[in-house]
Amino acid sequence: DPQQIELATASKRKLRRFIVIDEVVDELYGSKVREYFEENNVQHKILALPTTEETKSMDLVLNILHEVQNFSLDRRTEPIIAIGGGVCLDIVGLAASLYRRRTPYIRVPTTLLSYVDASVGAKNGVNFLQCKNKLGGYTPPVASFLDRSFIQSIPRRHISNGLGEILKMALMKHKGLFDLLKNHGKYLLDTKFQSYNGFADHGDAALQTTRIAIETMLEELAPNLWEDDLDRLVDFGHLISPELEMRVLPSLMHGEAVNVDMAFMTYVAHARGLLDAEEKEQILQCMRGLELPVWHSGCSWALIQRALRERLKHSGGQTRMPLPTGLGVADIFNDTSEETLERAYELWVKD
Repeated sequence: DPQQIELATASKRKLRRFIVIDEVVDELYGSKVREYFEENNVQHKILALPTTEETKSMDLVLNILHEVQNFSLDRRTEPIIAIGGGVCLDIVGLAASLYRRRTPYIRVPTTLLSYVDASVGAKNGVNFLQCKNKLGGYTPPVASFLDRSFIQSIPRRHISNGLGEILKMALMKHKGLFDLLKNHGKYLLDTKFQSYNGFADHGDAALQTTRIAIETMLEELAPNLWEDDLDRLVDFGHLISPELEMRVLPSLMHGEAVNVDMAFMTYVAHARGLLDAEEKEQILQCMRGLELPVWHSGCSWALIQRALRERLKHSGGQTRMPLPTGLGVADIFNDTSEETLERAYELWVKD
């Protein structure tokens, strides 16, 4: 907005920014971030923190808020900047929403998972009493800045982890995205989602994949930002995975736990007759090609039953189970019997 730029540049007051950065990201990019603010003559405070599922707590939120208070931040003109993965963006989003009732913040995702998932939407939160994201709220950022060059420094397993959330959107909403993942998955892993000239057979698969994943996510989230409607296709892979992820920490990353859930639900869809055997195999082959786990020993029948009971509590007494009804198409179901679930589980275990 030209008017805002004019106001900012005309002001005699020095620009000030408070930045929370994941400590691993700080080691890799901290000097560049500091150089940027110094060159632009911005007074700044950079707080580097360990942001992992194990540290994702109100204690860390309060730690951030103490530092924000010491910085004397003006909540109208000085947005907090979060630079890191999904956990960092979630924690900072909650801290910003609490400070002076609501302080604007900016998301800068640095992992593939946060690039296509946490950067989009309004949710933020922290873990509480060993339950994933039990405390939180809905406060969208004023902006998300997306830069795929961050992704080149993350380990291959983290790329695969992000591909789990992209595959979720492909299976629910977009056959073309599924085909991109099936045909270019290894290439995307090998090149870490960077764009290169001279790879005509792959085109710009990284740009296409991330763009479609974000657009399909926005299509789902934008009309239902505060989750007034509990029938959500984006919940695919998130019925069993919250319980599984917290139970086996740190052996499964978020996208991996989501994929284990999606693999089981693929068997449920097959047991219900929604997917034929070939479609089921195509999905599982794609998962393996993306180097995602299709099974975990921690995902016991007892855990699945417990997770679905929790689901009923928090979704208006119905399971609201998103299931694929083909490749790239899906629907919400409330009538999957215990017998069908158990039959699907037995076949999954056997395979």
